[in-house]
Amino acid sequence: MRIAVVGSGYVGLVAGACFADAGNRVVMVDRDPTRVEDINAARCPIYEPGLPEILDRVRANGHLVATTDLAQGLDGAVAVFIAVGTPSAEDGSADLSAVDAVAAQIAAIADRPLVVVTKSTVPPGTNARLVRAFAASARVPISVVSNPEFLKEGTAVTDFQKPERVIIGSDDPAAVETMRRLYAPFMARSDRMIVMDPMSAEITKYACNAMLATRVSFMNDIARLCEHLGADVTHVRRGMGTDARIGPHFLYASLGYGGSCFPKDVAALAHLGQALSPPMELVVATESVNRTQRRHVAQRAVSLLGDPAGKRVAVWGLAFKANTDDVRESPALEVVSTLRAAGAHCVVHDPEAVDNALREIGADGITVVEDNLDALDGADLLVICTEWSQYRTPDLEAMQARMNKPVILDGRSLYRLEWFDGTPIAYHSVGRPSVGGA
Repeated sequence: MRIAVVGSGYVGLVAGACFADAGNRVVMVDRDPTRVEDINAARCPIYEPGLPEILDRVRANGHLVATTDLAQGLDGAVAVFIAVGTPSAEDGSADLSAVDAVAAQIAAIADRPLVVVTKSTVPPGTNARLVRAFAASARVPISVVSNPEFLKEGTAVTDFQKPERVIIGSDDPAAVETMRRLYAPFMARSDRMIVMDPMSAEITKYACNAMLATRVSFMNDIARLCEHLGADVTHVRRGMGTDARIGPHFLYASLGYGGSCFPKDVAALAHLGQALSPPMELVVATESVNRTQRRHVAQRAVSLLGDPAGKRVAVWGLAFKANTDDVRESPALEVVSTLRAAGAHCVVHDPEAVDNALREIGADGITVVEDNLDALDGADLLVICTEWSQYRTPDLEAMQARMNKPVILDGRSLYRLEWFDGTPIAYHSVGRPSVGGA
């Protein structure tokens, strides 16, 4: 099948590459000529494990090309996926201007029946609104399908090729059949496609992300209680997670959630509740707890320095999670910004996300190092913000020798408390007793 994918970010590029790898002819459409040039040269413009290898294959066999010309993408296509950004507006609502602009262009260009698929995360009611817009302005029949994505950065390729489920929101049997054909290669062992009405599909996406974010915020609430009472949130998590009704996933206390999905989707759902009058009270609380947790960890870092002015702080990790270069809403950036504002100098390391982080917060008051251990030289504090695998096996003697003051604030609780018993290293983590510093 011939399809177009508009938008070549994490969602669009993974979808386009995987569809092309399954034998389809895919045209990626993006308004950024540099990104188009990168894709056509098989240079992967984002860090996502497994994606460069697929991009190499589909460019070599001609199954994927990129262009800035939407008309070229629509030429002969049976379906076009809209995978552009829907960032948060100032009031927390989803900014749909990019989606609307693409839809208007499709309506003006399309000269044959077409299935338009919203892959971008959009508020409930967007499908119906687009249906009305196409009916009023398009020259040919256009069906609109809601197909929310459930990709996790760092495992997005596997998530696409081996999906837990594929949600299809459509009332058009022909459009549903087109989607079945497209996703058939990824359903070889079992049919995991769930077809529902478009409004339910749109709500499902928001509900999933809000539920996961709520679990994170709940555990961070519990973590602060544990810190106050001297308990260990790790034990609490294990005790909870073995209950089959709860399960172990997304119960890890941390600096708080970040990334491109949870913050904006929780905010959009909260805004929707305000606009429609049934308030999303739990969602609002989830958002509030996350803000509190990020500030809490950042302020703990400042407090551990005493007088932060002129102090040197090593920061390991800038991405919002491991195995990605994405720093959108990363709690690490709040930690760095808070420390800089207090007068400390930050020496930072991240395997992939440094450039994106510096574009976001600037380079003033920051030194970048290539080796994470080099960040420790003369440091008065180490703050661990991202759970990269290379941070998980510490050489404690080397760390102590390099630091001016051997103090660690571990925002991901990577290390076992007993490693620090009786050592000069003061080890602080999230939701667990502080140890060491002998």
